[in-house]
Amino acid sequence: MSETAEATGWTGAEQMEVLTFELNGELFALEAVAVQEIMDLAPETVVPGAGAFAGAVINFRGKVIPLSDLRVAFAMERGEPTIDSRIVVIEIDLDGEPTLVGLRTDKVHEVTTLARADAEAPPSVGMRWRPEFIQCLVKRDGEFIVVPALQTLFNQQHDARQSTASATRH
Repeated sequence: MSETAEATGWTGAEQMEVLTFELNGELFALEAVAVQEIMDLAPETVVPGAGAFAGAVINFRGKVIPLSDLRVAFAMERGEPTIDSRIVVIEIDLDGEPTLVGLRTDKVHEVTTLARADAEAPPSVGMRWRPEFIQCLVKRDGEFIVVPALQTLFNQQHDARQSTASATRH
């Protein structure tokens, strides 16, 4: 178990408190400590030239923060917002700075605890998503909960945007 548990990115804890949410019918979870707030949908301002992953900004408590769509990273279709759609505001480290980011979700479910013993590294074969974007899969009540590797996702998106910007300038 220790090798698998280490591969999943869990650092020493036997349990992890998470917020579960839904995207395109798939169940995802974020570490609850990263969650700052769950908010109703807010007016978005599209940022010209920004990529689809974080193509808009919103006002969060008087601050302008990027609004990100994990569906883009996971190559999912983007559906229309519903009455259950929410924005989960998280804090993530970008370029060594704690940064607030809003994540679009189809529905927020609950704060719950996941057991490290139930976590598995994503399989290298048969996944429709890139395995490096998944911290682990946790089996609970006959279904899998996807814990995305947010740091990897955001770093890759950030690096891709900088590469594109750099190439455009030259």
